[in-house]
Amino acid sequence: MIPFDEARSRLLSGVPRLPLERIPLGAAAGRVLAEDVQAPSPLPPFDASAMDGYAAALADLPGEGPWTLPVRGESRAGAPPPRLAPGTLCRIFTGAPLPEGADTVVMQEVVERHGDRATLSQKPSLRQHVRPAGEDLAQGAIGLARGTRLGAPQLSLAAMLDRPELLVARRPRVTLLATGDELRPPGSLPFPSSIPESNTVGLAALAAQAGASVTIAPICPDEPARTAAAIVDALRGTDLLLTVGGVSVGDHDVVRPALEQAGVTLDFWKVAIKPGKPIAVGRSPHGYVLGLPGNPVSALVTFALFGLPLLRALQGDAHPVAPPRRIPLGLSVQRQPGRLEFVRASLEETDGQLRVLPLRNQASGAMIALARCDTLAIYPAEASSLPEGTLLPTLRLADL
Repeated sequence: MIPFDEARSRLLSGVPRLPLERIPLGAAAGRVLAEDVQAPSPLPPFDASAMDGYAAALADLPGEGPWTLPVRGESRAGAPPPRLAPGTLCRIFTGAPLPEGADTVVMQEVVERHGDRATLSQKPSLRQHVRPAGEDLAQGAIGLARGTRLGAPQLSLAAMLDRPELLVARRPRVTLLATGDELRPPGSLPFPSSIPESNTVGLAALAAQAGASVTIAPICPDEPARTAAAIVDALRGTDLLLTVGGVSVGDHDVVRPALEQAGVTLDFWKVAIKPGKPIAVGRSPHGYVLGLPGNPVSALVTFALFGLPLLRALQGDAHPVAPPRRIPLGLSVQRQPGRLEFVRASLEETDGQLRVLPLRNQASGAMIALARCDTLAIYPAEASSLPEGTLLPTLRLADL
């Protein structure tokens, strides 16, 4: 077995970015930007009002006030602003351009309006309630850097920067191959000792979450020749092959030798983590291969820890690995030391303090605990006891 950090570092070392494509802005959610997006003009492009109110010139407000001035014209979004005549006010609305000659905005709540005249009782400060041109970005500044994963805020910013299309890495192609004599499709006719195949649907959802396009191959029985043939077929046209089950050392675990027979070079196949020790990592001339354990929790957790960062690295993501947060443990724990452990847990707030609470059933086949958790708490390999309040590194599932 090799340590977790070494295993993931080896996997992610030198990952080449996939070919690029330019796609419409509306199709770019979840993709990874492959170019810097610069501001073609200042953002905002002009001095604008941050309030509904009245544009004024401080020079027209001498002394201590109050001041009563005529209101002439209005400035609203989408229309050219009038020029502010000396000694007047201009009605202005949020987001509208500041009229020429004005240097401040008075919010309407402190103005008394009487017909075409308005009275100000408080003197505003210079450029009060004015958003200056370029406050967010100067012309030519980088608004979105290459390697950025595109979510709703990033896409909105790209639209503000007048970009109808973006250059991104193409979607990674992922093929899922589940193996096992006991497996059958969910909803199909049961046979003796059979179980529904449950791993590929969850793995496909995680892969799609990371921007991949996914193909699920037919279930393969535990037969060496058929497994090797299925692997050869699945490797064609894929960037990442995920096999599920059969990577341990039992008499019926045929996947690892089948991978080698299919021309896959294995880098390592045991990692000192719990769950998920038997994970095979390798390369073929076509792409990467991850051989995942068959236990449902082990399969999903190991894919989240290794597969998701790999898919993001293939797309050029500048931050392919989700950083852990350190959160106090909500109860004391006794455990068997030896392997780094990723524990299904939930985050709860008590008296204003966020704490992480491990769930009871941590068996590798207990999917109910994974389905009900929102966090993975990370127990150090060497620790045999963890007192309540210990700061633990944690990974929110939503951040993976």
